[in-house]
Amino acid sequence: MGDGVRVCGDCSLCCTVLRVDELRKLGGVPCLHQNPSGPGCSIHAERPGVCRGYHCLWLEGGLDERDRPDRIGAVLDVVHDGAVGRLEIRQDRAGRFDGSPRLGEISEKYRSSMPVRITDVEEVMDSDRPYRVLLPNGEEHRVRGEWTEIHRPGRASELRRLSWVERWVRRLVLGGRRIRLRRARAVGPRPAR
Repeated sequence: MGDGVRVCGDCSLCCTVLRVDELRKLGGVPCLHQNPSGPGCSIHAERPGVCRGYHCLWLEGGLDERDRPDRIGAVLDVVHDGAVGRLEIRQDRAGRFDGSPRLGEISEKYRSSMPVRITDVEEVMDSDRPYRVLLPNGEEHRVRGEWTEIHRPGRASELRRLSWVERWVRRLVLGGRRIRLRRARAVGPRPAR
């Protein structure tokens, strides 16, 4: 897989999929600094630190050459929350994962050693928007808001709700996020420095 130094080339999918706080850019929204005539960044030399430091799994050499994000329709990363890692698959549109045998192959490779979380760029403002988590042995969690539908091979699906403490914490976090988003909207996107 690691076939030398890679460059983004014509790929700029991360410029839509990822959030960039320095520019007040939401995830799932195309960056206002993307070149209108094609891929690339109009402020590349002055782009924020988060953009400079970001390297998707493909750019790091963790995927085959053919798996560049714009070709497979998703940006993939290994994300660590403390000591726990997961593969993040951020689809460029809903349903991309289900329609892509290659994304399925990649997720199968990773899900035996870490959870695989699948999201898309639609409805990023919806705090209850669904996402999926693939786990070893064919287990899948379909999460929407406070509810998780658990699927295990050979068993009936199970529906669980977050505990009252988890619901309370979730509501506090979402309330704080709404306040930050309102402030960011009031000020608008930040220009490049």
